[in-house]
Amino acid sequence: MKQKNLSPTRAILESISDGVFTIDLSWRITYFNRAAEEITGIRREDAIGQHCSDVFRSSMCGTSCSLLETMKTGKPIIGMSGYIVTSDGNRLPISVSTALLRDGTGSIVGAAETFRDLSEVSSLKRELQGKTQIGELESRSPAMQRIFDMIPSVAASPSTVLILGDTGTGKELIARTIHTCSPRKDKPFIAVNCAALPDTLLESELFGYKAGAFTGAGADKPGRFALARGGTLFLDEIGDISPALQIRLLRVLQERVYEPLGSTRSESADVRIIAATNRDLSELVKTGTFREDLFYRINVVRITLPPLCRRKEDIPLLCDQFVRRFNLVQGKHITGCSPETLSLFMAYDWPGNIRELENMIERSFIVCSGDLIELHHLPEELTRMDKHLVTPQMHSAHDLLDAQVIISALQQCGYNRLKAAHYLGIHKSTLFRKIRKLGITVPKK
Repeated sequence: MKQKNLSPTRAILESISDGVFTIDLSWRITYFNRAAEEITGIRREDAIGQHCSDVFRSSMCGTSCSLLETMKTGKPIIGMSGYIVTSDGNRLPISVSTALLRDGTGSIVGAAETFRDLSEVSSLKRELQGKTQIGELESRSPAMQRIFDMIPSVAASPSTVLILGDTGTGKELIARTIHTCSPRKDKPFIAVNCAALPDTLLESELFGYKAGAFTGAGADKPGRFALARGGTLFLDEIGDISPALQIRLLRVLQERVYEPLGSTRSESADVRIIAATNRDLSELVKTGTFREDLFYRINVVRITLPPLCRRKEDIPLLCDQFVRRFNLVQGKHITGCSPETLSLFMAYDWPGNIRELENMIERSFIVCSGDLIELHHLPEELTRMDKHLVTPQMHSAHDLLDAQVIISALQQCGYNRLKAAHYLGIHKSTLFRKIRKLGITVPKK
């Protein structure tokens, strides 16, 4: 429907990319701009004069109606998220803003609503999330991204996996993710810490035993191999097992059978083995502490996890994860960490890696009664640094955090600054200003 001799205001409303419509006090649509037609797929002439709830099939109609809220309170609403169902039945994410309409005397004559199509932004976020998250694993570190790229193909194969990394880097979480992405995901995932048990007890734990195998063995007991049948057996700290047990484990890997203690019959070992250690197995092989043939059997696919000090851009993500988890466990409503706390976290080296960060957040939860984890909630070992060291580092650490997050977003978005700004949820001019301030170099495309 063409409109001639438009007023300046109408001309502007017809030229913008946001959908705009207005209603009168009877909730009937009095204006419906060009963008509203394009976004909803509803013609202007079919919308004007109709009750707005008959035109829009929206998640915000009814008690959640933003227009209703504005009409009740007289206050505008800015950027409320929701969705509408378009004329062709597609669900479309939108951002809504509302305001009252008044006549020349100040009397309320209706209300206006603008809505923005967020489908491109939502699609971009889903695409980026797919690149930064697998299962419970989430990271924006380039080093972790390479591991994320490996996991689907590693999970699909039946090969034995060796996960290397310092204590607390998340080796078991990687193993669980591989299992949940594998064809064995519906079968058990059984974890054994090989360093936590003495050798004789570990052998019976792994392979089980028959009644009468030793004093006190009054009944058959299945081992972890039997419990994990059809699934995955995770052998943590495999570098700590004895040479004698290494021989038995090598036979299982070679022949896919094992014998419970006291048994004369072999049983099938239908399990996928994932092993992990924080020790240098190659060095243990050289010193004769670890069998070379076993090392080659478990070292089919190797994944090496970086320490937290080499993936500091993940600290904000990890903090958010732990805060959400402890809120559920402890029934609190903490929203996150203060900027000063995050800055100190970024400046710290984390010798205990992710496990140390998790423990730090858990301990802070105990003493935090507000909305944010502040510096005074942190344990003394983290805050005992001299004031002259901490305070100057706060600003630089905060800048470092900003820079790392921005660089990561730019990389994820192919150095498209507009997409990176959308991803970060900030205006493009804010992003450009931060890039200049922090001295970030953006490669020319």
